[in-house]
Amino acid sequence: MNEQAEPRRDDDVALETVPREEQLFRMRHSAAHVLAEAVLDLFPEAKYAIGPPIEHGFYYDFDLPRTLTPNDLEGIEARMRESVAADHPIHGEWIPKARARELFRDQPYKLELIDEIEEPTVGHFQHGGFHDLCRGGHTQRTGQVGSFKLTHVAGAYWRGDERRPMLQRIYGALFRTEPELAAYLKAREQAERRDHRRLGRELGLFHLDPISPGSPFFHPRGALLYNELVDYVRGLYPKYGYQEVITPQLFNTDIFRTSGHYDLFPDMYKMGGEEDEEIGIKPMNCPGHCWLYRAALHSYRDLPIRYAEFTRLHRNERSGVLHGLTRVRSFSQDDAHIYCTPEQMPEEIERVFAMVREIYGDLGLGEVDVKVATRGEHFIGNPEDWDVAERTLQDEVRRAGWDYALAPGEAAFYAPKVEFHFRDALGRSWQLGTLQIDMAMPDRFGLEYIGADGEPHRPVMMHRAILGSLERFLGVYVEHTEGRFPLWLAPVQAVVIPIADRHNDYAWHVARELRGRGLRVEVDDSNERMGNKIRRAQLQRLPYMLVVGDREAEAEAVSVRDRSGDDLGAMPLFQIADRLVDERDSRTSQAPGSAGDV
Repeated sequence: MNEQAEPRRDDDVALETVPREEQLFRMRHSAAHVLAEAVLDLFPEAKYAIGPPIEHGFYYDFDLPRTLTPNDLEGIEARMRESVAADHPIHGEWIPKARARELFRDQPYKLELIDEIEEPTVGHFQHGGFHDLCRGGHTQRTGQVGSFKLTHVAGAYWRGDERRPMLQRIYGALFRTEPELAAYLKAREQAERRDHRRLGRELGLFHLDPISPGSPFFHPRGALLYNELVDYVRGLYPKYGYQEVITPQLFNTDIFRTSGHYDLFPDMYKMGGEEDEEIGIKPMNCPGHCWLYRAALHSYRDLPIRYAEFTRLHRNERSGVLHGLTRVRSFSQDDAHIYCTPEQMPEEIERVFAMVREIYGDLGLGEVDVKVATRGEHFIGNPEDWDVAERTLQDEVRRAGWDYALAPGEAAFYAPKVEFHFRDALGRSWQLGTLQIDMAMPDRFGLEYIGADGEPHRPVMMHRAILGSLERFLGVYVEHTEGRFPLWLAPVQAVVIPIADRHNDYAWHVARELRGRGLRVEVDDSNERMGNKIRRAQLQRLPYMLVVGDREAEAEAVSVRDRSGDDLGAMPLFQIADRLVDERDSRTSQAPGSAGDV
């Protein structure tokens, strides 16, 4: 059931006569009911909550006497197939709330939903002996639900509230046909194999721990990767005219009231200060940059001013939404704010777009989908300023040669924005960079510059991030590359593998020579067999393996393999050093999204 929604009145329409997406909605919705029926048959004491259709399938939440096992899912799925084979009619009607309370007298979650419905009647659906509250939108019979498979169980707080009971949410995938379902399950298996949380542990990059929820621990290799990414972006700042700044972590919360964030973002960490002063740990950089700008008097000759910052940000995200690196409480952004005159806007936007293209190109991200998000119902500032900002963004996106889609109502409350969406190796879309033209915040902070006419004027403020949250980007990038980072980013760029103990001294000589060229090289001088060492290096996704034995030591050479397992043959030591340095400095490497042999 989708709570507090109007029951639909079109369930008697034949399934084949409605659009494809509507068909899938109905199939998945009906499958959720069949799932609940199966669980109640197998666990008569179960309490059931809600079960909507979702992208790729359906789920249902249950309060059960014990934790479900994989074997339980098999039994539940088998019971579902019995109901599908029985092809029960699915019937919906409006019933008085009093009758609904009687039907669901032993179901506290349903009773809570009934009590919240203001109308005198509620939607009620049934098939066989199963009853549910529901807004409708079903197949006509259980035999029409399509091809499905139960996939997993996860915890979910009732109504998403951490103070309410933790329920068990059973997920299922559902498509119209078996081939469509099989294709989805194969893609899902690939996604699980690429899961950045698993790879983070296996590759020694990072881990997450309940001792600090939502705040990743980066291991030495992960810190190398993180810092290499920061240093790369930082290295572009002189080229694009940015000045890096550091602003405080703690602010009097008045600054967030001025910016407009205070009431809209209750997830900010707050604490008491002296004499009832309220202090907040900053969840974003823009208010601090405004405060920094206003610390000095600026002339139009000073503009544009471009402040960039990597300091940490913190947001008190609810534990139920935390997910690996992609949803955290502690993070950093490749964040910048540009203060310019209105006349400078087109040139500054063009400069940001050029930086986007360079960074995404160096990271091998390919083409992006571009959206322009316009203002919603709630916003700060003047509508006329918003019109100018939205028109300017669209004009400049077109001038840059990008096709774009409008996203009406999806702008931030303070500014419209351009969004850059990247499709990873599995075809999933991720929003990375954003550019926003903000005319409201400069006004709220009273920012000024002295124009050529000697009068004070209000600057335009642009918010710019290209990778966005570095933690989130790394989560996406680990999954996209499956941990096969291009050489310039790889925490370990090559491993030297001696064939026998007598080759250890030469192996360390090779490592010293390569390290002297600024390469990140390790030596595997463990007692294991050479084949095991090579396999371990492949599992670690190390770009190159340099095998050394008697012949290599005598010839001052190495035998080279890449992480896909290809044997590139013997090369003089100076040649492989030149090759790795050239590949690193040119930022070319094996395609990041390739699957490889591992």
